[in-house]
Amino acid sequence: MKQTLLLLFLTLLTMTTTQAQQIKTQLVEYKEGTTTLEGYLAFDPAAKGKRPAVLVVHEWTGINDYTKKRCEQLARMGYVAFAADIYGKGIRPASAQAAGAEAGKYKNNVPLLRARINAALNQAKKMPTVDGSKVAAIGYCFGGTTVLELARSGADVAGVVSFHGGLGTPSPSDAANIKTQVLVCHGAIDPFVPKEEVDTFLKAMNDAHVPYQFNAYSNAVHSFTNPQAGTDNSKGAAYNATADRRSWQAMKVFFDEIFQKETAAGNK
Repeated sequence: MKQTLLLLFLTLLTMTTTQAQQIKTQLVEYKEGTTTLEGYLAFDPAAKGKRPAVLVVHEWTGINDYTKKRCEQLARMGYVAFAADIYGKGIRPASAQAAGAEAGKYKNNVPLLRARINAALNQAKKMPTVDGSKVAAIGYCFGGTTVLELARSGADVAGVVSFHGGLGTPSPSDAANIKTQVLVCHGAIDPFVPKEEVDTFLKAMNDAHVPYQFNAYSNAVHSFTNPQAGTDNSKGAAYNATADRRSWQAMKVFFDEIFQKETAAGNK
């Protein structure tokens, strides 16, 4: 019996290792104007032909292990996943104060923010394994704000998904530029996104007749998808396993619809 269990364990371990080895990752340099950016690419090299791609936009600390983990999850689902670098090569804030200052540069300069995310979109579309007509973008916190600005820029993208992102924008009427579908996964009691901001966002989307879905998860605050946020809601940012699971599943269903295909099996 013990030998049988040991063999089963080794078999599962080998399968897991083999699956992990199938995903290739690499850093990719690209440009926005004269600024050098460095994204993170994850894909399955065994997959044949062109396939849909998903841009992943980082939180306010820049591309980090969490961003890379999400890219690798998407790659296991059959997508080419590319983490966009909004800040620039080597700019990875190490403290909350530095992250807030860096994120503020872009929140206060929306044209620059849109230029940076569109540069990543263009980079993804020209990758040889990517079907340029099937590119979506997802983002977390600062990244959620960013993908909404990508949509408001009028970008030709299949869909965008914001996870606990800020919903405000200097020009809410820019919702009229949106040519894609939108999924917003929001913490119902997120103290960093006040009700007035939510109401303004929804009004702009409704006035512009944007095809969107807005999911609010109970007892969820900011950063509800990130285990590193802890579990204390009183801090305003905390992990919520239920909201994390449900929002990821909502994203998968959304992708099935916009890409008109069934995604390959892949779990978190």
